[in-house]
Amino acid sequence: MFRQLVPPSLNDNTPFPHRLSPKPRSGKMYHVKALILKGSLMNIYEQRLRAYLQEQQIQAEHLSFDQPCHSVAEAALAVNASPQELVKNICLLDTEGHLITAIVKGEDRVSVSRIAKTLQREALRLATPAEILGKTGYPCGGTPSFGYQAMFLIDPKVMEREIVFTGGGSENSLVKISTEELVRANQGRILRIRK
Repeated sequence: MFRQLVPPSLNDNTPFPHRLSPKPRSGKMYHVKALILKGSLMNIYEQRLRAYLQEQQIQAEHLSFDQPCHSVAEAALAVNASPQELVKNICLLDTEGHLITAIVKGEDRVSVSRIAKTLQREALRLATPAEILGKTGYPCGGTPSFGYQAMFLIDPKVMEREIVFTGGGSENSLVKISTEELVRANQGRILRIRK
């Protein structure tokens, strides 16, 4: 089936690397295409967030790194900060598919049951990575605390910090922002959402 899609000029027996082969040679798979695509997409997400910061005149600093910032520990290492200076964005969906982004300090955990009770919504659940990308426009691990349609909830412990680091649009970027500006950027409600 794949060979039908390949233009005839490429459908010869030329060995890899002169042409990309859909079949692995000598038992090895080459993921060059996937790596290039992933890198290109990550740049698109970061560029989208940078443009949003400028368009909305959000006072923040976008930081890109050569290392991943997916986990709180990785992000803290990248910016030489403590986990208390980082926030994570936990994306939840209600039964109607509405997105709720719960923002807590890096070392805290979100209480889904507390949020459901406070908002009087049943059956809240964590969004899948595909749902996060679809609803926010950003990949899981790089989701920012603003810049997309959602109900934003901010735990009061986040507001104890003057400056925080949040997702920067990709797994290799962060945004440094004041908590005051964060609330302005997402119009979030401040209420206890941590366990």
